[in-house]
Amino acid sequence: MVSSRAVNKTTLHPKGVAPITEHTEIEEELHDKANIDYDRVQIISNPAVSTLYEDALVFESGTAITSSGALSAYSGKKTGRSPGDKRIVKEPSSENEIWWGPVNKPMDDHTWVINRERAIDYLNTRDRIYVVDGYAGWDTRYRINVRVVCARAYHALFMRNMLIRPSREELEHFHPDWVIYNAGSFPANKYTTGMTSSTSVALNFAEKEMVILGTEYAGEMKKGIFTVMFYEMPVKHNVLTLHSSANQGENGDVTVFFGLSGTGKTTLSADPKRALIGDDEHCWTDSGVFNIEGGCYAKCVGLSREKEPEIHGAIRYGSVLENVIFDEYTREVDYNDTTLTENTRAAYPLEYIPNVKFPCITDGHPTNLILLTCDASGVLPPVSKLDSRTVSYHFISGYTSKMSGTEEGVTEPQATFSACFGQPFLALHPMRYAEMLANKISEHNADAWLVNTGWVGASAAAGGKRCPLRYTRAILNAIHDGSLKNAEFENFPTFNLAIPKTCNGVPDEILDPRKAWMGDAESYENSAKTLASKFIENFKKYQDGVTKEVLSAGPQL
Repeated sequence: MVSSRAVNKTTLHPKGVAPITEHTEIEEELHDKANIDYDRVQIISNPAVSTLYEDALVFESGTAITSSGALSAYSGKKTGRSPGDKRIVKEPSSENEIWWGPVNKPMDDHTWVINRERAIDYLNTRDRIYVVDGYAGWDTRYRINVRVVCARAYHALFMRNMLIRPSREELEHFHPDWVIYNAGSFPANKYTTGMTSSTSVALNFAEKEMVILGTEYAGEMKKGIFTVMFYEMPVKHNVLTLHSSANQGENGDVTVFFGLSGTGKTTLSADPKRALIGDDEHCWTDSGVFNIEGGCYAKCVGLSREKEPEIHGAIRYGSVLENVIFDEYTREVDYNDTTLTENTRAAYPLEYIPNVKFPCITDGHPTNLILLTCDASGVLPPVSKLDSRTVSYHFISGYTSKMSGTEEGVTEPQATFSACFGQPFLALHPMRYAEMLANKISEHNADAWLVNTGWVGASAAAGGKRCPLRYTRAILNAIHDGSLKNAEFENFPTFNLAIPKTCNGVPDEILDPRKAWMGDAESYENSAKTLASKFIENFKKYQDGVTKEVLSAGPQL
């Protein structure tokens, strides 16, 4: 077999005469479109996993092989996303569609050219760069071809895991729709017009390119493509993009889990009794749901074989561990050690999960929608049944407590509202997605639930405890077997929610947070009013675009 390093063929001439080099198609494309100096830089295209391991260990500091066989890598100073440094180029083809504001900040074309040139210049100084080609989207009607050009073997292996891997035959005819130029080891010039730091994550919908400077956190590539899908699917295909995981039962029933990082999307979708569709990014079409990715990106803090056996077992040769601490001699990873960050992560191919459904497309439309929240205040109930009004309200609100480590500067849980449970990745106004979701729910008669995986008994700051995973799993089991839908419900005041009086496998007092509260009734009511006020204040920005029915579905003081 020819080594993946043999990326060109060189014919040697007599001494004193330069060699004639026959360049590959990929090299020619990179040279023509990005001025990559293929005569100086070794371009390693679609390398084997073993090649990426070898190069990471030889050429990159902070890499090692752990006892499970996974590659451990260090992402440098940035151990989470930098949403404040995300930019979208303001250009005629997309500017009237983009939701401009704090999430999508505009970049002018001149600044884009400067940053792109800076990234290319950096890549041209490397001895070797890597090219990884893959697909985003399992439904062949809607998938996009993605090419990643990067300087770190760790980044190449990460995206090899996260994209859908083409066959050898497909690679022979692969041409990218989108290209990522990752020069994250090199800073942006913070004095360039419109820049606020030395980090820049920029998307250009006209050029179909993404440029990364000043951050080596691999998740920026994954989430950049997610933003692309949040734009292209609704605008071009009338397909709804979802920040969600999904799985399917033996009877074909499909469950979709919405939620921000840290709320349990990956953990709860990895159910040994159900087939996994995907853990983070999906699209809802006219025929069902498809996964965008070819891998999973799981949080590792507190990971154990007992609590999460599927994820623990997936961390093996070919997987990437980010920013973990391990024993110098045994190479055993300590998943409870958060010295570097609480946002320790594992990226592994979908096939490492034993019960994945291939291809990752459902056979029908969702039966249940789970809106996950991680409420650090201890106020919200573990599960609530949502009607057509309350599901729209809570989807638009997207409340959770942002968990430490998932973004730069977040060191403890913070109450946050993230529209559509994915605000940092939205390209269009949240109402566009909310209207599409409401139509889908109505058309396919799906049931919706608000599930709180956060604290019970009190807030995180006041000594409450996170709802045990076994109770959350019991709630999901009751949703899937239909028993919870048929339970007796009562009104949960202030928040206009319907909560069950009983649920198999869950203590009754846990179901009502007022009963589980460790303090007196007045302290709970004060905490509930504080949280309700935050909901009401946040929703003011949407009240002109929703119906009176949806507006009335929120908390009432």
